Amino acid sequence: MTDINLIHKDEDRELVTLCRKGDADAFEILARNYQKKMFNIAFRITGSMEDASEVVQDAFVSAYRNLKHFEQKSRFSTWLYSITVNTAKNRLKQNLTRKAHEPHSYDDPLYSDSNTKRIAPASEDPSALDLIMEKDRQKGVQECLNRLEQDFREVIVLRDIQGFAYSEIAAMLSLAEGTVKSRLFRARDAVKACLKKLLGEW
Repeated sequence: MTDINLIHKDEDRELVTLCRKGDADAFEILARNYQKKMFNIAFRITGSMEDASEVVQDAFVSAYRNLKHFEQKSRFSTWLYSITVNTAKNRLKQNLTRKAHEPHSYDDPLYSDSNTKRIAPASEDPSALDLIMEKDRQKGVQECLNRLEQDFREVIVLRDIQGFAYSEIAAMLSLAEGTVKSRLFRARDAVKACLKKLLGEW
């Protein structure tokens, strides 16, 4: 059975080669392939839709300018996500004081599936109460992520929300896998304790 990851890796390698030759269309394809996940990572780390959008734009610019330095020893996606994480970290540093006590908006498209109005929902569909509870839980998760120290927020976003392997996270953050696991353990405990306070259960 063909490994889908190998297919993507080979496709990315070809597109990167074309980009290095000046093919802008090839880079647009790469951007379309990865922008959604990049945005989700950036949003979960920064806690802001506006910041996440700017992070993704800046990350793409940085990636395009530095393609010549990408040695292709790792997957292009891992390299690109590491740029996204670093750009988001820089954005947090820039906005740390200003955003420390600002509320965040949660009524954005990220939760549109849960907010969709249903005129006549089928019996197996979630009830209005279920949707409200799920939205509240999502708000709570993001609020608790925002309260985490940056180092811990990164690992829980990449592992538990984005589903990256420990080895990939270690490569993105330039950490030992043991450090990733240690931070993740502490981050999970902190989020669980936070959610228990906010929602009364977890």
